[in-house]
Amino acid sequence: MPEVARTLEIAAPPSAVWRQLSTQEGLRRWLSPEVEIDLRVGGAYRMPGADGSTWISGVVLELVPEGRLVLSWLEEDAGWVHPGRLVITLEAVAAGTRVALVHDGFAGIGKADWKGTEEAYERGADKHQVLQRLAEAVANAGAGA
Repeated sequence: MPEVARTLEIAAPPSAVWRQLSTQEGLRRWLSPEVEIDLRVGGAYRMPGADGSTWISGVVLELVPEGRLVLSWLEEDAGWVHPGRLVITLEAVAAGTRVALVHDGFAGIGKADWKGTEEAYERGADKHQVLQRLAEAVANAGAGA
């Protein structure tokens, strides 16, 4: 299945990383300062995309404390018929927590040029460094910021 995946080890336990995933305030620190989200399975969310002009919306599909957050992911007004997914998983490792962030479902969004969308997300993953922003949010929270 086509996907855009990134992983990063964060020097903090899964509980500390999870705090940045499990509240709207935490998600605003690293994902999007304008995210509005109802953090329960079936809860809706909406936020501006990293480009500042696209809006992203969807629902919470899975919420496993200290383990996994899965969101449906739809670019509004971009020709997507069906959403893709954003899957964030946490795994305890000796150094702290391995975080995996995966965008998938591109082939099923119903857009003829879905491959171009996947390629744009691949470039965006490198440009926007979302996991590094998460690591910074975890570090700042641990420092009392």
